[in-house]
Amino acid sequence: MAEPVYLDYNATAPVRPAVIEAVAETLGRVGNASSLHGFGRDARAAVERARAQVAGLVGAAPEEVFFTASGTEADNWALAGFGRSRRLVSAGEHPAVLAAAPEAGIIPLTGGGLVDLEALERLLDASDEPALVSVQAANNETGAVQPLAEVAELARRRGALLHSDAVQAAGKLPLDRAALGLDLVSLSAHKLGGPQGVGALVVRGGLEPAPLLRGGGQERRRRAGTENVAGIVGFGLAAELAAAELAETAHRAAWRDGFEAALAERLPEAVVFAAGAPRLPNTSCFALPGRRAETLLIGLDLAGVALSSGSACSSGKVVPSHVLAAMGVPAGLVAGALRLSFGWASRRRDLDRCLEALVARAGPRENDRQKERALA
Repeated sequence: MAEPVYLDYNATAPVRPAVIEAVAETLGRVGNASSLHGFGRDARAAVERARAQVAGLVGAAPEEVFFTASGTEADNWALAGFGRSRRLVSAGEHPAVLAAAPEAGIIPLTGGGLVDLEALERLLDASDEPALVSVQAANNETGAVQPLAEVAELARRRGALLHSDAVQAAGKLPLDRAALGLDLVSLSAHKLGGPQGVGALVVRGGLEPAPLLRGGGQERRRRAGTENVAGIVGFGLAAELAAAELAETAHRAAWRDGFEAALAERLPEAVVFAAGAPRLPNTSCFALPGRRAETLLIGLDLAGVALSSGSACSSGKVVPSHVLAAMGVPAGLVAGALRLSFGWASRRRDLDRCLEALVARAGPRENDRQKERALA
């Protein structure tokens, strides 16, 4: 049987071998990072080294990085921790943002998957109350890269704080917190080839977040709880390795474009979402009219190819994509959306395998339809 192909990096990336080694080595040591003895000081040094590595990934200062248990936790903290009761979030945000502020004003998306800047401007002008705006750096489903610099300019002119969930973009695109005008940035280790269960909220210097958890003095008294030293070490190394690979962005985009060109040739009815927008180089979200995502995913899985639906999955169920719906995509296409995403351990032939598996499962049905139309 052919080797399985994993093309679901936007859900989670394989852990890098060097990260596994670093995490295992750290687990083999003892020491609480809050202890004053030598063991504790060694653990503290490891945490602070990782803090600098994570900061470097997004052009931040180490003291701006607060470690959390996940990107979701970082999003929740950002939405709740800065005293802004008026919040505006884009319609395409990850559920970690949308659920954290269910009463927030919604910034619509354009048909191309980008945040509607004119609508944002109107929303900001609708009240004199300072807002917190949350716009992701790149969409986890379509890969659409949002115009953060323009969003930041609108927010700054109206005294709003700007948060960006950069969980999908970090390590795939160059990011600079200050240059982009971001006040708050959410990150997660496992999208970079780090361990699951560790994330970070980057907070612009001068801002003071309300404590997320109380009970201890960790993370400068802002997030109580004994640090996950091994996970943090793995996060730091994954961030450093991902930053070093940013030069590979061009060839990853070429792989994506080559896959989409071949998809259009072999299955010309395929629709690629956000194709006209700047996108993450590793992501392609598409649908085949008349096919349901669940059916195709099962067939691909049986062929040893792992993709996901265009939507976030909950408890193993495929749910309709709120992102595609916000873009105005017809419900029939939304129901068939698939997402291909690849990364550090992927090979070009993995995408070729995926295409062949898709054609084998979707192509014959279309051929039958063509024959029926010819005979009609």
